Amino acid sequence: MRALVWHGTEDIRCDTVPDPKIEDERDAIIKVTTCAICGSDLHLYDHVMPGMEKGDVMGHEFMGEVVEMGKGVNGALRKGERIVVPFTIICGECDQCKRGYFSVCERSNRNKHVADKVFGHTTVFGHTTAGLFGYTHLTGGYQGGQAEYVRVPFADKTHIKVPEHLSDEQVLFLGDIFPTGWQAAVQADIQPTDTVAIWGAGPVGQMTLRSALLLGAKQVVCIDSVPERLEMARAGGAITVDNAQESVVERLNELTDGKGPEKCIDAVGMEAHSPRALEHAYDRLKQAVMLESDRAAVLREMIYVCRPAGIISIPGVYGGLVDKLPMGALMNKGLTIRTGQTHVNRWTDDLVKRIDDGQIDPSFVITHRVRLDQGPEMYKTFRDKKDNCIKVVLRP
Repeated sequence: MRALVWHGTEDIRCDTVPDPKIEDERDAIIKVTTCAICGSDLHLYDHVMPGMEKGDVMGHEFMGEVVEMGKGVNGALRKGERIVVPFTIICGECDQCKRGYFSVCERSNRNKHVADKVFGHTTVFGHTTAGLFGYTHLTGGYQGGQAEYVRVPFADKTHIKVPEHLSDEQVLFLGDIFPTGWQAAVQADIQPTDTVAIWGAGPVGQMTLRSALLLGAKQVVCIDSVPERLEMARAGGAITVDNAQESVVERLNELTDGKGPEKCIDAVGMEAHSPRALEHAYDRLKQAVMLESDRAAVLREMIYVCRPAGIISIPGVYGGLVDKLPMGALMNKGLTIRTGQTHVNRWTDDLVKRIDDGQIDPSFVITHRVRLDQGPEMYKTFRDKKDNCIKVVLRP
C-alpha cells in the first residue's frame, strides 16, 4: 500500500509499505477514505518530539471502511461499516477508560515502560498517555492513518460510528480536532459572563472558539498573527487580536474593563512564537543548547493576563521541559490549570448529534484537498502557512 512515511527532519515521503495485518483478535483493518494533516504532526515533521524512527507511517486523523476484523471484535463492527477512528487507542476496560479518561488508557501504550523513563517516572509508577496512532514510539509506535489501510487495535472500542448521510468531511474531525477544541472549552468551565481568550487560530483554535460560543461564553477573543486565520476566526464569531501588530495585554484589558479574561486557552503548544524578539531569541537559544524543549511564550502570557481565580486550559501539545514559567504569578493569582490529550470518545456522541442537528459543520476549516501522494509537499505548505493553508485533507 501507499503511505506517508517519516524519514527524518522535514523529510516525509509517499512510499510503498507492507499492508497491515490482523495481529490480535481485537484488531480491525480499515480502508482509509479520508485523512488529514494535524498541527501536532508538524512537531514530528520538525522533529521536536522525540521517539520517531525512520519508516514510521504518519497521521492520526483518519476514517474509512472496515474490511477485516479479528474474532474478538464480537459484533461491535461489521464489514463495510464506515467509522471515524479516534487518535487515542483505548481498551475500554481499564480504570481510566471506565472513568471516561480515555487519553490515559492504562493498556494501549505498548511502549509505556520506555515513555515512563523519558518523562521522568519510575518503572513502577509510570503514568504515561494512551497509545496514539502515528505519533512516536513513546506512544506505542503504532502506524498512522495517512495511508491506504490501517490496523486499528482494540477496534471494538477504538472507533466512532457516524450517520451514513453525513459526508466524510463533516465527520472526519471527530477523530481529533473537534473534540480537542470541545474538551479545551469544557474544561475551562465556561460561564455566561465569561470572556474566553484563545491563543492560536489554527484548526484546533478554530474548533475551540466555536465550542466556547456553543457553550455560552459572553465573548471569545482569538489571538494570532496570520491574516487568513484571523479572518476565519472572525467568521466564527470571535473578536480577533493580531499579536504582531497590537499589544495583547492592552486589547484584553480594553475588552474586560481592565480585569483580564476569566478563561484562557492555549491552542498553540510547544512551538509557540513570541512577538517579543528577545523572548523568542531566548527560547530558541535554550532549545539549541538543549536546556529546554518547548517554547513557553503562550503559557507565560496567559498566566500574566488571566483574571485572578481564572482557569487556564491547555489543549496545545507539549513534549518536555519549559523555562521561565512565572509560577509566582500562577500561584498567587489562584489560577487553575487543566491539560491533557483529548478523551475523544467521551465527547463524540454529543458532537455527532450537534453536527447532525446543524449546530456546526466542522468542514468549514478545510482549505486544501489533495491526493495522498501530494502529502509531503503539503506538510511544508501547512507548516510555513503558505497559500492561505489552514487545514489539509488527503484522499488515499
